[in-house]
Order: sequence, then structure tokens, then C-alpha cells
Amino acid sequence: MVSKAESANPASSASGKAVKPSDFDYDLVVIGSGPSGQRAAIQAAKIGKRAAVIERARAVGGVCVNTGTIPSKTFREAVMHLSGFRERGIYGSSYRVKQDISIDDLLYRVQQVVRSEIDVIRNQMTRNRVELIESTARFVDPHTIELQSASGHGRRQITAEKIVIACGTEAARDHHIPFDGQRVFTSDDVLGLEFLPRSLIVVGAGVIGVEYATMFAALGVRVTIVDKRPVLLPFLDHEISAALTYVVQQSNVTMRLGEEVAEIHMLQGVSKPVEVRLKSGKVLHAEAALYSIGRVGATSRLDLDKAGVKKDDRERIPVNEHYQSNVGHIYAVGDVIGFPSLASTSYEQGRAASRHAFGLRIDHEGGIGLFPYGIYTVPEISTIGKNEDELTAAGVPYEIGKANYREISRGQIIGDRTGMLKIIFSPETKELLGVHIMGEGASELIHIGQTLMAHKGTIDYFADAVFNFPTLAECYKTAALDGLNRLSV
Repeated sequence: MVSKAESANPASSASGKAVKPSDFDYDLVVIGSGPSGQRAAIQAAKIGKRAAVIERARAVGGVCVNTGTIPSKTFREAVMHLSGFRERGIYGSSYRVKQDISIDDLLYRVQQVVRSEIDVIRNQMTRNRVELIESTARFVDPHTIELQSASGHGRRQITAEKIVIACGTEAARDHHIPFDGQRVFTSDDVLGLEFLPRSLIVVGAGVIGVEYATMFAALGVRVTIVDKRPVLLPFLDHEISAALTYVVQQSNVTMRLGEEVAEIHMLQGVSKPVEVRLKSGKVLHAEAALYSIGRVGATSRLDLDKAGVKKDDRERIPVNEHYQSNVGHIYAVGDVIGFPSLASTSYEQGRAASRHAFGLRIDHEGGIGLFPYGIYTVPEISTIGKNEDELTAAGVPYEIGKANYREISRGQIIGDRTGMLKIIFSPETKELLGVHIMGEGASELIHIGQTLMAHKGTIDYFADAVFNFPTLAECYKTAALDGLNRLSV
């Protein structure tokens, strides 16, 4: 975070003279057209400001639409449908909608959705009178940005009173790894794959790595996960993490946890050309490797130093509570500022930054304080609030209640026998403190718990409420009754 003192910086020219807002080409320029950039620009336009969004050619929608959230979740839906994964609990583990699934089958739907999303974004910009400039951008000074066309020829400069940096992130790459985008690739390269490997080593078991590992495993790819941490997604509630680990192992995924990669080599003339050597001495071979060791801010091309904007060692921009950088009129939002790096929170960050920039009131930071996580592994996971370990560390008393999908009629109908919903609540007030879900529809179900938590509700509501039958939402009632029974023991 940057201090308020650092962020106080009146509009001025490179010469140090005060500049009037009317002297600028735009009231607001946003660098990046992802969720946070879209919302920042549209918010400004809605209050009559001259707003423009700069985005690289053929990248409208930013990382979210082109290589991140939208394509990866669409890829997952294609996997779930074509592999028949959702129906295996009913028809058996060998059930498949399509026997020979190709990479083209999976990417066909992805490309459709991406094109549609880009059209929607362009229409929203036009409808709200936001100018979309398809160029690369770099700072000349704190109020001036140089644009370069996709052809690399035409250049021009524009000025803005306020600037929002919403350029997102890119996959981290180690220089000693032999990336070729096909045999050794990052999550940003998935949409460019030309074949579906029969075996895959996933280096890095963060959210993105585990998501893709479970997707490929659902297709029947033999997957090996390598990560230096001893537990899968350790930030999750320990029961959810353990349950995910069990399901992943049942999907024939090999996990090499507590291991670090020493080297990756490309071999010639063999069926499994990717060789991964671990520091423990183990050697792994596969047709391909997904290298997923995190992401860094996509700021290296922006010449932030010319604007005086500071960044950290992962190319991210530190901001204060209003999303201001150390240069007061320059804001940063979305993944480029780090945690929580979610499309959902990025939308609200963009709106909040724009409102603050033009002196508008901000209500509860756009609801960013209480937000759910959606993890699109197979099976799906979603969580909100505190988990057991966090409450124990803080010395906060709690009780839990659980419901298993296999005990809910809807769970039986859809064949999800591993899903579960867990609530954590105060034994004194019964106030809901956290909800943790694994299973079909988790990212949708979480919002019921979110609503109750936002209104400081108690689990008595769930115990007394009437839910549609049969639905997965009944898990809340079952979990609440389970929790109340624990209190009465």
C-alpha cells in the first residue's frame, strides 16, 4: 500500500506548471480493457467525462477474455460436456459423450464465446461513448501517453487528467525453461495448443495449475502435479483441501508435493519428449508440461518510471485504499495490484477508482470487503469468510455444520457423490462466519451464504427456511441443522 501523503499530487505538466483539466485530451484514460478497465471508463463516461480505453490490437477484453477467466472456464465447460464427467456418477467412470476428443473440439466453443464477449465489450464501449483505442501504450510523463499502432509505424501522443492502469498480468516465465508454446507452455498458451497430450506434467499447484490439471485429467490425460508445498491449495479450509486431494487422486492424477523442479529438458526422438528433473533426484517424462508458477504484472512495456509510478519485484503496482498509486492522479486496479486478483472484485475496483478520481461518494468500496472465491477445478470449489484454521489462529470460538451431496436428493439425481457444503458459525450468536463448498454448482451456491453473511445473519434462518425440493440449496438447511445438533450435545 502507498501512503496518503505519497498519493497527494496535483495535476501538473512535465515542466512543473499547473495544468487545467480542460487542457487535456481526455478526462480519463484507462490502459487495459479487462473487467476493471471497462468499469472505470464506463463509470467516468456516465458522469459526462471524456473517457478512452487503450488496448493492444486483437486483445479487446484483456487477459480476462483472451487468455484467462473466460477462455479457461469455457474450456472447462467443454471438457465437462464432451468427457461426460458430470454423468459418470450415474452411468459409470467409462461414460463419455465423445470418444475421441481433440483439441479442436475443446477450442471450438472457447473461440465462439471469446468472439461473443469481445462483441459485447465493444458494444458497451460504443453505447457509453467510451473511445476504444487499439494501440500499445507507454508513458512519456505523468499525464502523457504515447500510442503506437499495431503495425508499429504510426505514433501519436495523448494527454489525460486522470489515468487508470488496468493492464492485468502475464504468466511468469523462467529464462532457463525451454518454452515453445506446445510441449512446454504456460496457461496463456493453452488456446494456441495444436494437440491434446496423452500425458502432462503440471509444474506449480496454484489455482490455475490445479484447475488445468483437473481439466486435463477429466479428459483421460495422465497428469502429474509437482509443487513444493506439502498440501494442495493450502489456503482452503482443510476439509475442502483434503476432499479435493482425494478426488484428484481418484482421477489418476499423480501428485509430487513437497518437490521442486531443478531442470526441464526437451528430448528428441522419443514418445515423451519433456523431461522434468526434480531437486530430489526424481526424473519425470511426459508428452507436455504446463509451467504455472504464478503471474506478474504486465507493466514492463509501460515505462512507469517516466510517470514516477512505483512497482514491486513482481511488476505489480502498490496502491492505497482508493487504488491510487504513489502518483495521485494515476490509479491501478485489477490483477496488476495483486490480491485478490479476481475478475469479480476487479469490476468493483475499477468503478471505485473512477468515482474517487472524480470526487464521487463510494459506498462500502463497491462491496469488495466480503467477496467469494470461485475455483474452477474438477470438482468446483467456492469459499467465503473464515476457515477453521484462521479462526483457531485468531482465538475465535466456532462450530461447524456439514451437508454431503450424496445425502441430498438433488445430489443423487445429478450423480455427485463427493460434493459437500460446510458452514462455520459462532456458537454464541449463531452468526455465520464462513461457507466452504466443493461440488457441482459451488460457485453459484456460495452467494446464498454471502447474502446472509452480508446482513450478519444467523444459521437459524437456514434451519427455518423452506428451500425448493430437490435442490442443492437444501445443503444449507441440512448443514444448519447439523450445526444446531452439535450445539445441543
